[in-house]
Parts: sequence; structure tokens; C-alpha cells
Amino acid sequence: MATARPVVSVYQFDDPSQKAGTKPMPVALTAPLRPDLVRAVHTGVSKNKRQAYAVYAKAGYETAAESWGTGRAVARVPRVPGGGTHRSGQGAFGNMCRGGGMFCPTKTWRRWHRRVNVKQKRHAVVTALAASSLPPLVMARGHRIGDVSELPLVVSDGAESIQKTKQAVDLLKKLGCEEELTKVSDSKKVRSGQGKMRNRRYTMRKGPLVVYGEDNGIVRAMRNIPGVETASVDSLNLLQLAPGGNFGRFIIWTESAFDKLSKLYGSYKGGSMKKGYRLPRAMMENADVARIINSDEVQSVLRPKLEAPKKYGAKKNALKNKMVMARLNPGILAKKLARKNASAQGTAEGKLVQEKKKARLAASKKHNKEFKSGDATFYKKMMTAFESAQKKDEPKDEEADE
Repeated sequence: MATARPVVSVYQFDDPSQKAGTKPMPVALTAPLRPDLVRAVHTGVSKNKRQAYAVYAKAGYETAAESWGTGRAVARVPRVPGGGTHRSGQGAFGNMCRGGGMFCPTKTWRRWHRRVNVKQKRHAVVTALAASSLPPLVMARGHRIGDVSELPLVVSDGAESIQKTKQAVDLLKKLGCEEELTKVSDSKKVRSGQGKMRNRRYTMRKGPLVVYGEDNGIVRAMRNIPGVETASVDSLNLLQLAPGGNFGRFIIWTESAFDKLSKLYGSYKGGSMKKGYRLPRAMMENADVARIINSDEVQSVLRPKLEAPKKYGAKKNALKNKMVMARLNPGILAKKLARKNASAQGTAEGKLVQEKKKARLAASKKHNKEFKSGDATFYKKMMTAFESAQKKDEPKDEEADE
């Protein structure tokens, strides 16, 4: 629920420090908060003031271009006729050509407007009104209400007869809105982008919204104050109540407008001036979910808590998973690390491997020197056998020659 205050104070318009009386809180200001509904309705409604735009229908086609055909080593895109200028012979019509037509050009018959259900719009307005009664939401929207006495802020009907802007500014300052007005006036900035050339040069933050029952001069008095807007209670607009789709606008009510809220929107049982309309009900009367769940009424009908199913770890292959192998063979990780370090420089294992290698090479060299006279020892011994046989055959050959 938005709020549960039974009565609201009414302040004197000429002396806001004095209270003129109290008013019962309208049921509409206690409606449930629906930011999703406000955002959706605001999106649809805000599209209904757009103006159609489109490119010129003949843009890119206002030339007698014709293709040169094949055989001239150029593309078959239509070419601009004539001569003597850079334009002649250039490609035309195609969206890939300079000065050609736009692909899929925008049309004025686009669906610019959106239809929004009447009941949804009314629900969104009621939700925005309820949110304006909650100081945290109003402050979260950026309004400076530190000096405001209470929300909703209601002033007597004499404020509707104010004729001068100076009197209106004085009334707002006495109601505690001076900081808000300063913030709005300081926020005036030049718009970034092309919009500054299109009759919307400046941007400014939103200030308070003054809702009246009957216009006896209040609209004319308030219209020149930066950021301040006025609205009739009979025609409240969501675009004013929730600018940008965010509810929580700072609203100042006149007494007659505040009284009329109950007639306009009625209660949860009906009684609205709007045909067939009833205020939206909250999904839960009590939002304390933890208290509801833990109550004896709920716990007595609940089933007992289920035991969690037993979980078994997945079996892992020790040959692929080193941690499983480490549990089976505790020294395997150290052994793998030592094997890795053996081929790395600057480690104790690497130095040990190099020392063993040097010792092995020295032992091999010593053995060869001691037991091997040379690499050609076997060959020389084998060749001596052939030499002795050759010497025996030489005398016979000499005798044959003689």
C-alpha cells in the first residue's frame, strides 16, 4: 500500500505557516504502486504527439540517367547524361551511388500513434498520484522537498485566485519550494545536438505540479515560473504526473482539487465518476512475506521438509586426473616436478643431471683410452693379414716374368 495516513493538513494560501484544517486521505492516494504499468502507458501515450516525417519521394531520382549497358568496362548502373561537368557519367538512382536514392526510404504512413486502453491509463494515473504522496519516491526522482511540511501538500482554495506571478512565487517559497525552484532555474542548459536548431534549444528539470479544481487566475500566474506546471484535476495527464515514465512528481494540491479525487476515482468498492471504473487492488494486503510464511496458520498445513537426496561424487580416472593419482600415489606430484626441473636450467635437479652426464662422459673417455688403442685398431690388424699374404705371392710373379 502507498500510504495509510488517515488525514492530511490544509495550509492557508496567504500564510502557509497556519493550518486551515484537515481533509481525509482519498483512497486513490493509497493505491498500489505499479512502476511497470506507468512505464508502459507512458511509452504508448508519449508517441501520440509525434509528427510524421519522411524523405522526399523523388530524392535521388530527379535525373534522366540511363545505363550504358555492357561492353564499356563499367558497371551497368544508370549514368547521368550530358558532358562538361563532373556530374556527367556518374552513377545514379542506386542507393550505393553518390546522390542516389535511399534504400527503403521512410514513409509518412508509418504507424506513428499507439492506442492505450482507457482503464490502463486510469490505473497508471492513480499509481502516479499514490507515488507522489510518498516522500522517498519524490526525493528519489530528484525533487528538493527538505523544507516542505508534509506530503501530499494541500493549500486552501484562495490560491486558485492568485493573479500575479510575484504572488505565486511568494506562495511557493513559503510552502518550502524555494530550493526546488532554485534547482530548476540553475538546470537550464543548451541542448546538445541538432535539437537546439529546431525550436527546442534549452533543457530544464521539472519542478512542482500545481493541481487546481477551478482556474480563477492560477494558470496565468504560474505559467511563467521556470519548471512549474499546472493541471486541472478533471484532466490529469500521465505525461505530467510521471515525466519520463518515472513516477514520484512533486504535486501541490488545492483544497477543492484534493476533495474531488474521491469523487473522481471512488474507492475499492466503486463510486467513481468514471463509468465502470474501480481502483486497482494490491496483490497482497500484507507485504511482509516472511511473516506470512512463518505464521502458525501457514506452517500448520505445510508438508514436512524433504531430506536432500544423497549425493555421490563422480568417479575420476587416476591416469587423467593428477589429484586423484596424488591420493593413490602420494609421491607422484613431487616426482613429476623433479622430472620437469631436471630439464630446466638453474634448478638443483638440473645441476645434478649435468654432473651425472659429465661423470659418465669422463668414465667413457677413460675406458676408451685404457682399453682402445684407437679407432682404427681393428682395421689395421685386419690389413696386416692381407700384407703378409701379398709378400708371399710376389716371388712367383717375378719368376713368371723372367
